[in-house]
Amino acid sequence: MIEAIKARRSIRHYLPTPLIKEQLEEIVRAGMAAPSAKNLQPWHFVVTEGKAKERVCAAMEAGIERERQSPMLPDTRHYLDGAFETLRVMREAAAVILITSPIARPLSATMTLDQRVTEICTAQSVGAAIENMCLQATALGIGSLWICDSFFAQAELRAEAGGDSEIYALLALGYAAEKPAARPRRPLEESAEWRTE
Repeated sequence: MIEAIKARRSIRHYLPTPLIKEQLEEIVRAGMAAPSAKNLQPWHFVVTEGKAKERVCAAMEAGIERERQSPMLPDTRHYLDGAFETLRVMREAAAVILITSPIARPLSATMTLDQRVTEICTAQSVGAAIENMCLQATALGIGSLWICDSFFAQAELRAEAGGDSEIYALLALGYAAEKPAARPRRPLEESAEWRTE
C-alpha cells in the first residue's frame, strides 16, 4: 500500500477510455472499507458515467454560474475560475463519483456543540473513505482527482444526487493522460514532533 501512497497524484487530464464496471466497484468497495466514527459509515456514493456524468457536469456549471450572480460563498468568488477548471476535468474524466452523507447537516445549519462534533467525525470518516478510493484507483492504474470546490454547486449537485444527502466531495476517475511530478511536502521536522514527557 505504501507504493500506492507514494504513486498517487491529482490527475487533471484524462484519456478518452471508459473504465470497467468491476474496477469502479473495487474503488467504491475500498471507500466502504474505511474506518468511521462509531461505525456509522456516513457515506453514500453515486457513481456517474455517460449521460449521468453529463448531468452532474451541467449541475456543477449551473452552480458556478449561480455563484457568479448570487454567491452562497461571497468571500471565495476569486476561486470560481479554478472551479471552471475543475469542471473541465470532470468533463474529461471517464467517471465522477458524488460522495454524499445522509447524516450530514446542511452547510447553512446552526449546530449545537454535539451536532458540530458529529459533523467533524463525519467529515473525518468520509475523508478516510475518499482517500481509500484514491489509493485503490492508483493501485489499479487509474487516475483520480479529489474535488472539493463542488461546494460552489452544493444545491445543484445535491439535487442531482437525489436531494436527501449533503455533498461532501466529488471524485473524478479515468486513465491519466499526464504524469505529474509529486508536489513538494514540508520536511518532517516542520510537520511532526515527538514528545516523550
